[in-house]
Formats: sequence, C-alpha cells, structure tokens
Amino acid sequence: MEKTVTATEAARDFSELLNRIRFTGESFVIKRGGKTVASIGPVRETKVVRPLKALKGILNALPKIGDDLDNFEKDLREVWEKQPSLPVF
Repeated sequence: MEKTVTATEAARDFSELLNRIRFTGESFVIKRGGKTVASIGPVRETKVVRPLKALKGILNALPKIGDDLDNFEKDLREVWEKQPSLPVF
C-alpha cells in the first residue's frame, strides 16, 4: 500500500524516503497543495532486453491470424463502437 507524503516532507527527508523504499519496499505518493503530483517506489525488474535488430525475428515468430482476421477486425470495431465518449474539458 502506498503511503502519502507532502512534497515538503519528501524533499526534507529524501534520503530516508529512499532508504525506506530500498530496504522495506515501501511506495509513496507525493502531494503538493493537496494534489497528487508523483509516486515513487521500488524499481520493477525488467524482462529480457533485446536489441532492435531482433524485432524482425520476434515479429516473424508471432502466430499468424489467418482466417480469423475478419472476425478479429469485427470484434475490434464492436469494442471501439461501444466505448463511451470521453468528457471534454
């Protein structure tokens, strides 16, 4: 669960904040003026990093859609049409 700290507290006690993140795995939400402006927590381990030149092989290894392409497109259109409109601000 994320704990909330003010921007002032985070700045004043930044070293302690980093220690708590590193050694206890805590996460924090930072607020300024009562509004959330950032979050900070442990780094998530990344998966395998591959060079860009490997992309072609990865794409070729993907399963082929084949005859299901028309059904897939139909499903995507249905999902798209059912999405609610976003409010305009």
